[in-house]
Amino acid sequence: MGIEREIKLALPADQVPAATQWFVARTGHAGDPLPLANRYFDTPALALARAKSALRLRQTPQGWLQTFKTIGVATGGLHSRHEWEIPVAGPALEIDALLHACDDASAADALRHAAPELIELFRTDFMRTIWHVDHADAQIEAAIDIGEVIAVIDGNTRRAPICEVELELKRGGNDGDRALHALADELCAAVPGLAPDDISKAQRGYRLRER
Repeated sequence: MGIEREIKLALPADQVPAATQWFVARTGHAGDPLPLANRYFDTPALALARAKSALRLRQTPQGWLQTFKTIGVATGGLHSRHEWEIPVAGPALEIDALLHACDDASAADALRHAAPELIELFRTDFMRTIWHVDHADAQIEAAIDIGEVIAVIDGNTRRAPICEVELELKRGGNDGDRALHALADELCAAVPGLAPDDISKAQRGYRLRER
């Protein structure tokens, strides 16, 4: 199990070039583009959402990953949540492997009970551009995500844009949160319109279905 800690910032579409150039100048690197296709699963009655968790199957250029997360807490754009991520052989969930990895009894119980009824609810497809930033003693993975959330309801396709910055702490000890906030403050001072975002991509998918 890992504790994911990241700051998420909503990025105005017209400020994508400015944010990109800021990271290029900050790191001396053009950034690594990574296409990500993600499928989210739950029961028809949304048992996982009610249990404050999310289940994702992700296709990357390197292969497939399944991820089970708790929603955790989000304040001022800083998200903190439990996360279990496991490579899988192909485009299918391997629930037994996740249950074996999940060391949170409540989360595991929710997943175990939901497993027989899981269906795909929505997708998030986006291009992620990644930079690795050193700030004080912290290592931070910075990303700009551009794409969309997609849900099909009764044959009708609903879409919502994704345009955001994520700053994820990779190493930082007790001062990691301070480093995340300091980097976010620097970026916000340079790029107009950035704003803290407490809504995860999974939560946006559920909200799109409810529209």
